Amino acid sequence: MLNNLPYFQRHLNDDLEKVNVVVNRAVQSEVALISQIGTYIISAGGKRLRPIITILAGKALGYDDPKLYSLAAMVEFIHTSTLLHDDVVDESELRRGRETANNLFGNAAAVLVGDFLYTRAFQLMVGSGSMRILEVMADATNIIAEGEVMQLMNIGNTDITEAEYVQVIQYKTAKLFEAAAQVGAILAGATPEQEKALKDYGMYVGTAFQIIDDVLDYSGNADEIGKNVGDDLAEGKPTLPLIYLMRQGSEQVAQDVREALQHADRGSFDKIYRHVMDSQALSYAAGEAEKAVKSAVACLDVLPDNEVTRAMRALAEQSLARVS
Repeated sequence: MLNNLPYFQRHLNDDLEKVNVVVNRAVQSEVALISQIGTYIISAGGKRLRPIITILAGKALGYDDPKLYSLAAMVEFIHTSTLLHDDVVDESELRRGRETANNLFGNAAAVLVGDFLYTRAFQLMVGSGSMRILEVMADATNIIAEGEVMQLMNIGNTDITEAEYVQVIQYKTAKLFEAAAQVGAILAGATPEQEKALKDYGMYVGTAFQIIDDVLDYSGNADEIGKNVGDDLAEGKPTLPLIYLMRQGSEQVAQDVREALQHADRGSFDKIYRHVMDSQALSYAAGEAEKAVKSAVACLDVLPDNEVTRAMRALAEQSLARVS
């Protein structure tokens, strides 16, 4: 997706290689199992959207220094540690098209290596020498943890409102996008107005990204989304398409969705899938993601108009291409 954008055609590989140098060095440990599991999950790839946003936020304001790539790696470590823990909590078997670390190495090892990557991230933060960045990331990781617990509490919750759903995804997912952009802004010496704009940009992009993920749980495929289609339903997670059906569907459709969520049964997927495809649930959710993207793009108006900010606009807009 990103390779189709002009800035990324010229700079993406170089940007990510600088991040990978830091990542590959920081994932090493005298404890062989830590290096093995850390390397396994990081080598699985992924879109690297969060570290890319850190880099773009800094470069948009003319900042390009080794600290930028070190903190982009820090953001990726935070993200990776949450993935390791998520997969244990969700009992996932597939991540990014490969067997999950917990399935391959066991739950205990996956959790402990997640802790290692999380604390390694804070070592990289300390290396920045910025108390402000430490403050931003400490607050962000705390909110992410709250979001994880909120999501856990909402398993099988058929009374959840759309506003409550948005709060969960903004805590659990969008908060790291927000912090990623804010870190780049702080490094670049952004004005308060610019820092807020970049912070909000990250939040809106992260919100759109998660909503699109929810759509792809019904319209994607395992190779595309890196997990099994229908996983969210099987885990009893009330995502936006399902909330739409419970609020806008017929009484029978709403009841079918409620029962599927309460029983967290993959056997219900075919029935719920038909309900989703026979309704406007996916187009409604995609429309909400589009609103978030438009808000993200509007945030960039206070930044200099240069190649990097144009790339940030395109990156936000391209997030919708996954369901087009």
